[in-house]
Amino acid sequence: ENRRMNKHVETILQSAIMDRQQLDLIKEPLHIHELIRDVVTHHQLQLDEKQSTTELMLEAKQDVVMANPEHFRNMLSNLVDNAIKYANDGLLLRITTGLSRGRLQIRVADNGIGMTKETVKRIFEKFYRAHTGNLHNVKGFGLGLSYVKSIVDAHGGKIRVESSPGKGSEFILDFPLTQS
Repeated sequence: ENRRMNKHVETILQSAIMDRQQLDLIKEPLHIHELIRDVVTHHQLQLDEKQSTTELMLEAKQDVVMANPEHFRNMLSNLVDNAIKYANDGLLLRITTGLSRGRLQIRVADNGIGMTKETVKRIFEKFYRAHTGNLHNVKGFGLGLSYVKSIVDAHGGKIRVESSPGKGSEFILDFPLTQS
C-alpha cells in the first residue's frame, strides 16, 4: 500500500511539473528491448495473479532511442499496469517492437475489457477515468495515461489507441531512433 500510495503521489507531482512545462528530460541512448523485459519482470507477480500469458515479440533490428530512463520506464510501466488493472483472469499481454518509417514502434496489446470509441477519444485527458460499469476495483486518479502522453510527446514520439469493448486494447507508440 505504501508503494502504491508513493506511486500516486509521484504521478501527481510529475503531472504538476508537466503542467508548468518544467519537465527537463536528460536523455541518453536507451535499449528499449532491455527496458521492456525489466518492466515485465517488475510486474510479474501481478501478471501471475491474473493467470496471464505474456508474449514479447521484440523484433526491431534497432531498439536504441534517446530517452530519459526513469520516465520512459514509468511510461511503459503505466501501460502494462493498465493492461493488468483492466483485465479479467487469463490476461494475454503482448508487447511487440518493430521498425516503421525509420522509427521504433512499440505495441502494447491486451485482451482486457476494452474501451468505447468515446472513451478512447478522452483517455489522455488529465483526471479522466473510463466508466467501467459495475467494476469498482480499479484504483487511480485518471493521471496515468495523461502522463504517458506527456512522456511520449517529450520524447518526440506519437501514440494512438485501438480498442473495442470486450476485445481489449492496443497502444501503438513510435519514437525516433538514435542515429548510428
